[in-house]
Amino acid sequence: MEPLPGLDLDAPPFDLLDAAARRRLQRSVDMGFHPAGEVILEAGTASSHVHVILKGVVRAWDLHAEGARLFADFDSGDMFGAWAVIAGRARHRYQAVEDVLDFLIPAALFRELLDAHPRFAAWFHEGLALKRRVAADEQQPSELSQLMLTRVRDAHLAPAVQVPATTTIQEAAQRLREARVDCLLVEGRRGRDDGPGIVTRTDLLEAMALEAQGRDAAVGPLARRPLIEVRARDVLFQALVTMTEHGIERVPVRDDGDGNLLGTLGMAEVLAHYTSHSHLIQLRLERARSLDDVAEAARGMTALVRQLHAQGARMSYLMELVSALNSRILARVFDAVVPADRRDALCLLVLGSEGRREQILKTDQDNALVIADGHDWDGLPAAMARFGEALRDIGYPPCPGGVMATRPDWRMPERRWRERIAGWAREPDGAHAMALSIMLDARPVAGNTALFAGVEDALHALGRDELLLRALARATLEFSTPLDLFGRMRDGGAGMDLKKGGVFPIVHGIRVLALRHGVRRHNTFDRCEALRAAGALSSELGRDLPQALAVFLRLRLGAQLQALAAGEPVDNRVHPASLRRLDRELLRDAFRVVNAFKDHVRDSFHLRAG
Repeated sequence: MEPLPGLDLDAPPFDLLDAAARRRLQRSVDMGFHPAGEVILEAGTASSHVHVILKGVVRAWDLHAEGARLFADFDSGDMFGAWAVIAGRARHRYQAVEDVLDFLIPAALFRELLDAHPRFAAWFHEGLALKRRVAADEQQPSELSQLMLTRVRDAHLAPAVQVPATTTIQEAAQRLREARVDCLLVEGRRGRDDGPGIVTRTDLLEAMALEAQGRDAAVGPLARRPLIEVRARDVLFQALVTMTEHGIERVPVRDDGDGNLLGTLGMAEVLAHYTSHSHLIQLRLERARSLDDVAEAARGMTALVRQLHAQGARMSYLMELVSALNSRILARVFDAVVPADRRDALCLLVLGSEGRREQILKTDQDNALVIADGHDWDGLPAAMARFGEALRDIGYPPCPGGVMATRPDWRMPERRWRERIAGWAREPDGAHAMALSIMLDARPVAGNTALFAGVEDALHALGRDELLLRALARATLEFSTPLDLFGRMRDGGAGMDLKKGGVFPIVHGIRVLALRHGVRRHNTFDRCEALRAAGALSSELGRDLPQALAVFLRLRLGAQLQALAAGEPVDNRVHPASLRRLDRELLRDAFRVVNAFKDHVRDSFHLRAG
């Protein structure tokens, strides 16, 4: 039997069925007609069919005590009514906007297909998670997918050879040769502050050739500390991020269960699974001798992002890797403009999306400086001016709002920072609330990072101020969700602003909830997981919010990369008509999650609807 015209059984989710099930579906599907104005399916009721629209438009409404709110418009090829069959109650009211012709899949058959085909069932039960995986597979399966799935324990590990801190350089060199490894793990010494560390063949050579140390010198003082480790369960990409962030070539691997050392993992073993420009950028940064060298290394960032995005990199991993490289770039620039004898009295903070490790493409400078109380340096204004100019030359334009350490109000002693934070909290108007929100994402990246501890404590102490939390939370509801524009793909020619409609409500709402519940994490994905574990988010929201945020970020990044390639300005907008059908469906689902989360924020902070 020929497929019914317009019912594409080769598209998601029907492509998750086997050939026999699709033939059965073709034989059983019927046609329906609904005149304009008809309520096809009422919210809260069961349905005898799952509907797939052939022609016309169906409008879905969310029903609340204060009235109906538009959820989305569905048109040709869209499906609705599946949840009404699965759970026995529709989530929305579905009404024909114009005459509608649709395919009707019998409820009994649909349930049988769900029972017999787990991946087909997962499409509806897992929602965004599975749809994102299918979208990534459709986009471009690649060796990067293997890097996302391969665990550290499955990589080729070198033996972990441990030696006492009293081992001599000669003895260490012999152990390296005997074990055929290029590093040794140096045990910590009891009663001393120096914990375990790592020493490489290069460290031994430099100690003898450059520092004139004898063969009988102990390796303990040569070891690099603290020891940076990874877990066997970590994915290789995460190990790559860790090595990139810390500028190291090898890390010990510990067992997830008993904590025993399994071996060491080097950059070479990671790159044996995948070749990434990130390693080249890291090497260039390591070898940079001037700001021009740092700028040259940074120029490869956009190409790296383009490559990883095209190969389907998970957004959370991509952001972590870019953040690790950005942090190293900022630290190198900071060290270039601040003399070594001044760095211990200064702490450079990154703010906003960079502070949350969610920056991808280079955008505005958002940074601040904490100065040790009592420290006075006449050269600081000039050093910070050079810092801002160097970042601008590298490709980070100045912040239009002036949130930069080049300005006196964003570089202050620790005591002044605590006073300023308290002042923002007392009068949380628009400007103060924005500044406070920016600081809540602060992360130290250079100088004496310990100076941030007191400032961070002052920020998190605000989580006990319920009036302040309510004032901050209101901003989550500030921008409307553009589901009406998306559903009919009417964007007025300007596109939909994904930052206002999707990214900001999630990021800011999670930020305020994290402050209330004492979550000391910066990244939105990490904050979300901590809130779910604490019971501050339902399991459904805890699962769907990170998925929705990833959808917004991926689609926005795709549009931004296209704009860069065309020489056009980069913004936060996408045009729904230019998206694949599956991406349009993902976007609609993501906006649904945003609306549900806004309701959660509204209820949690007792905010009025509006």
